[in-house]
Amino acid sequence: MFKKKTAIYALAIAMTMTGITSCGTAAKASDNNKKTASDTETFSVVCTIFPEYDWIKEILGDHADNVELTYLLDNGVDLHSYQPTTEDILKITTCDLFIYVGGESDEWVTDVLKDPQNKDMKVIDLMEVLGDSAKVEELKEGMQEDEHEHEHDHEHSKEVSTFEDDEVKDRSLSDWAGEWQSPYPFVLDGTLDEAWDAMAETKGKMTAEEYKEYYKTGYETDIKSVKIDGDNITYTYDNGKTVSSDYKYTGYFIQDWSSGTRGAMYRFEAEDKGSGAPVYIEINDHMIEPAKAEHFHLRMSNESYDAIVDPEKYWPTFFPADMSGEEICDHLAGHDKDHEEDEHEHEHEEGEEEYDEHVWLSVKNAKILCAEIEKNIEAIDSANAADYRANLDSYAAKLDELDNSFSTLVDNSSVNTLIFGDRFPFRYFVDDYGLDYYAAFIGCSAETEASFETISFLADKINELDCKTIFTLENSSKDIAETIISTSGKGVEIAELNSLQSVSQDDIAGGASYISLMQKNYDVLAGVLK
Repeated sequence: MFKKKTAIYALAIAMTMTGITSCGTAAKASDNNKKTASDTETFSVVCTIFPEYDWIKEILGDHADNVELTYLLDNGVDLHSYQPTTEDILKITTCDLFIYVGGESDEWVTDVLKDPQNKDMKVIDLMEVLGDSAKVEELKEGMQEDEHEHEHDHEHSKEVSTFEDDEVKDRSLSDWAGEWQSPYPFVLDGTLDEAWDAMAETKGKMTAEEYKEYYKTGYETDIKSVKIDGDNITYTYDNGKTVSSDYKYTGYFIQDWSSGTRGAMYRFEAEDKGSGAPVYIEINDHMIEPAKAEHFHLRMSNESYDAIVDPEKYWPTFFPADMSGEEICDHLAGHDKDHEEDEHEHEHEEGEEEYDEHVWLSVKNAKILCAEIEKNIEAIDSANAADYRANLDSYAAKLDELDNSFSTLVDNSSVNTLIFGDRFPFRYFVDDYGLDYYAAFIGCSAETEASFETISFLADKINELDCKTIFTLENSSKDIAETIISTSGKGVEIAELNSLQSVSQDDIAGGASYISLMQKNYDVLAGVLK
């Protein structure tokens, strides 16, 4: 994944707020006299990506001349590579409406919006608008994982979230020897509240209250403490009850999480099943070989390992018994880490997943997002509300027509799987129409070279499915696709689909629009889905 450094944005914001005094004064004046389009007949909108820009223009219609509309990525830079300039930040913090995608590539937005000069600014986060319809980034079978992330896992810690089956080693209970405490009581009494605040500020994927509820659910347990001595485990419950049993190691289970990451679950079975101690337990500490744990997750059942309830939602956790609540709070907040920018991705394993940003490639999503944009524009300029609604209705009808065209095309096709020799940002699109896919990389991957295993896998899929076409993205090298074709030994065509991620002002001047580019994608697919 592409990672954003936020320190430069903080500096840019400070320069913006202190170095452009006249703009700051104007913004303060507008705070006292709230600006509306009905008063001034003009307002400003800033958006990050081309689909947003085009949707806004369609909704504004004839009123576009009264709006200062800024498209930040108008030089054709990819969303994942974009870094805002000081001028960009000034435009954002003073505008009336700011629209952005809201995925990992937009992590910089959190800092920019901390103290906007226009306190009446309206903000639309596309992924937030979609809510539960936003999809988790999918690491599909055969995909090349991001190598820099894999290397980081091994260089900085024995804790890993991606690994091969043969890398996992057996372990004994001695790796977790000692006395341990549950942090759950600290969640309930508010001791860890500062950690939730820190997570909301640095990660920005949930509010502090949402992080608290998330961890409250994950940490929930009635076991207050655990003592591991040799092969024996003693459990002390909230009510003071103590039970213990010796345990035998029964092996490990590799858990593939929905986020595409993995965990090794080390399994132990109680020798004394009449002791009252949990019979079947799984210990996971993000490591896959013998090592001393800093903390661990303990899941259990008295029926079987398979009966352990929803391990992605519930992950009772135990920290060393001599840690204070404040120390656990600091640990969770990341204050005790030397490399906060490179913090390993525990949240992947524990249910807080990375989401696919490419929401605009679903025509169905486009209709939902346009309705949200119109609602906000109408709130800014109520005098022209009827025109905006009429423009939205007209545009929504065009989106419905395009959506129906794609549906009919897929329904009448004998081909239902796409092969991509490239990144794959079309997850929302294929899910809309029931298509399957295989690809070299996930949509936001930073990788440019595919492994031998990925090349071979995709070549085998071409032969297995008798594919006649392999897809690439606009402005992308065809090298990987050509290597896959060569490896397959088949005569396969290369076709290009447009992800609408790098549309420039020159493209717009040439007539590019959301519907025209998606129509071109339809035309390409119509030649393949026969």
